[in-house]
Amino acid sequence: MPDTGEVQDSRTDQAEESAYAKGFDAGYKAGAATGAEEEMASLLPPYTILPGVSAKEVMEAGLQRFLPRLQPLLKPEEVHVRLEQSLALKKPLSVVRLGDGELLALAHDTVLPLAHAKAAGPFLTRAGITLPDYEARDRLAEAVRGADIIGIPASRLPTYQGLLFPVLRYYGIGHDPHRFTISTINYALHEHRLLQPLLLNRQVLVIGNKAEPLAEVLSASGVHITGTVAPVNGFRDVPGALAATAQHTFDIALVASGIPAVVICQTIAAELGKVALDFGHLADKLISGELTYDDDAS
Repeated sequence: MPDTGEVQDSRTDQAEESAYAKGFDAGYKAGAATGAEEEMASLLPPYTILPGVSAKEVMEAGLQRFLPRLQPLLKPEEVHVRLEQSLALKKPLSVVRLGDGELLALAHDTVLPLAHAKAAGPFLTRAGITLPDYEARDRLAEAVRGADIIGIPASRLPTYQGLLFPVLRYYGIGHDPHRFTISTINYALHEHRLLQPLLLNRQVLVIGNKAEPLAEVLSASGVHITGTVAPVNGFRDVPGALAATAQHTFDIALVASGIPAVVICQTIAAELGKVALDFGHLADKLISGELTYDDDAS
């Protein structure tokens, strides 16, 4: 057992991390609010002020003008229906997700200089790609182009929607309301209690470095796991993972393998005729117990 000092140190570290996180959140919100007010001030005519009106109020009023230009995304219930229909009819369907990692991978030496992409994505190697990797980038673009449903970020920050639309334009991927949903669709399916009905009485294959512990969690809750495929340490493991996948019998594959998950999911649908869902970090949260699969029950 750890001694009292070690336990106390651990608690102190946790308290400091928690305090830091709260401070960061408060600082970020304060900075964002200040930035919005400064931006609004820069748009006012010279020698004028606008008393008693916040930047948020101005944005809310101005947004009304642009409501006709809003573009819909598939809701969790609609994605669930598509998944259920594909499973029932034994038709292929791939659900992939684009976050900052995928977008930086697609953007390097296309819409962003390599140095900029590397500076913005120090985490990319852990996510499955080391820049530059033009073969992986082009394979990723091909997979996005061929995916059935694409999750895109709601965040308008520079490495999210700030990259999304330039990347889509560069690769000639148009916005089809029947193809796009939120990039957190994996969490949304869980939150809306749609994941468990989806997997009920289905043969499920789990793919990724944490495939075995995730399979154990799901199996303990009654999911029929037919196999696991691991490891997937970046794009170099994609061919082997796909070859192993082809040896299994399954209805739906849950893929948690970082950026390569996009390629794996799309290929499973296109070449094996199966349903594949980019499961992402939902796997980690189920394994750790932060989220519980049984909470997903209706």
